[in-house]
Amino acid sequence: MNNFLNIQELITTLNREKNLLAEMFAKRVSFNFKYADALQLVDEDDNRLDFLLRTEVLRQNDQFLEIDDQYLEFFEQILAVNEEINAAYIDQSIQQIKKNIDYFLNETKLKQKNDYLKKIKKVFRRIGMTTIRSVIDLRRNVDNTFKYELNYKNKKLKLNNLDEKTNLVKNLIDQTLNLTDTEERTFYHQALDSELDQIIIDLKSILRECSHNLIEIQAQIIEYLNQIELQGQFLEKLQKIKYLKDQLILTSESDIQQVLGRMNPVIFEKRVNEPLKLSLDELRNSETTFEIIKRVADRFRNRVKIEIPVADSIADAFLENNEEEQIMIDLEAVKNQFVASSDDLFNFILNYDFHIPINFEQRITIYCQMASQYEHDIRLTDEFAVEENVEYALIYPK
Repeated sequence: MNNFLNIQELITTLNREKNLLAEMFAKRVSFNFKYADALQLVDEDDNRLDFLLRTEVLRQNDQFLEIDDQYLEFFEQILAVNEEINAAYIDQSIQQIKKNIDYFLNETKLKQKNDYLKKIKKVFRRIGMTTIRSVIDLRRNVDNTFKYELNYKNKKLKLNNLDEKTNLVKNLIDQTLNLTDTEERTFYHQALDSELDQIIIDLKSILRECSHNLIEIQAQIIEYLNQIELQGQFLEKLQKIKYLKDQLILTSESDIQQVLGRMNPVIFEKRVNEPLKLSLDELRNSETTFEIIKRVADRFRNRVKIEIPVADSIADAFLENNEEEQIMIDLEAVKNQFVASSDDLFNFILNYDFHIPINFEQRITIYCQMASQYEHDIRLTDEFAVEENVEYALIYPK
């Protein structure tokens, strides 16, 4: 095993191979990464893959590659997407705190006591973060198990295992709260550290919130298990009915005909709309009925019928095919011929054959366009001339 020389080399390596690691991490469950696939993501450089294998960032199994467990666990914990609930880690942290408290109480040197106190505060903070992630993982795993596990027995078994892990996390939370409340009072009396007090206050708030979430998770697990049990009972009955039907003994070996006979599935019958006809005696003698009829009649009498206006017919002029012609002058071609000539620009355009009728005003416009667009290809002089009462500057090609 070749370890990294320092943290800078580790970070540089992970950054250089970020595309490969991101792709392998995203497909860590659904796809077995082949060596050839990984080679494409490192620009076909075998040395880069060999370096990752030597430093055990990756592991090779025959022709397949996978991220090493320690890096995989690190990525999952940092990104909070790990599937396994690490309750043992919380228990180890509690034991580590107790050991450091004993070291703190036995130590007489102030510097060493402060070192142990720093470790205790660090582990307390870590317990809060780990507990929150464990609760989040529990909730996600419970939902995913119920929704996506297809095997009935495995679904029930996994939910029961998650329920046990929920109880385990609850017990660890209780142990941590006891550690911060009733246990080790001598240590808290001697420490007298304001930062430690604030860490414990924050930790208690986190743990109480986690306890409430665990109660909800357990209630959800019980509901899911009950649904699975009902589904299981229904499937068992359905399988028995199918077996009897396949054997052609359904009516003789079961009471299905009697059960169906007692049923009255009105909801599946076709609804028939029948007109409501009042009796003539009711219409003649009942004042209440007469008042109701008058109110209904007034309602219909006052109802305004909205007529949708009809649009006028489209005029024939809009249906005719009108063609519009627009004259386009290729100024670039005109410029090229002007540069090859020795005439001034205005006189050149005045006598230029555009192959289409161009009046005097349009030729003046072309003169102005060329003077403004091709200033680098022309030479503007201080001399002026007049043509049909239009004064213009004399412009020559360079």
